[in-house]
Amino acid sequence: MAATLDHARPIAPHPLHLVLLAGMIPWFLGATLADWAYAVTYHVQWTNFASWLIVGGLVFSGVVLVLAKIDLLRARHRAGRDVLYVLALAATWVLAVFNALVHAKDAWAAMPAGLVLSVVTLLMACVATWWGVSGFRTGVSR
Repeated sequence: MAATLDHARPIAPHPLHLVLLAGMIPWFLGATLADWAYAVTYHVQWTNFASWLIVGGLVFSGVVLVLAKIDLLRARHRAGRDVLYVLALAATWVLAVFNALVHAKDAWAAMPAGLVLSVVTLLMACVATWWGVSGFRTGVSR
């Protein structure tokens, strides 16, 4: 009995893609925690720290978005899940850009919108990461 392979999805993405995909979560988590620390303590340095963490998350999510678009264009079969993954990454990146713009304001003016955007960006990054890693096969199908 011969084993057949389903070539609709790649077996696994490039390891760099996975590292950067998983790496954007700590950046956005750190920004959310820094915004929460500012909301509790009112120390302006926390919003400055959140701003830099958002920039780090933007770099990681931007590179992952480019890699995901390249993978989507190179795929012979475009599954709906692949398109949703790219759209989730794009939504994460756009939310992070708006979050960075909100954090560019004065610390007092950045709250509470900055904290809310940080939480929403973190949740969207988690959804994009889950979609990015859950759809890949890990071995040969039976």
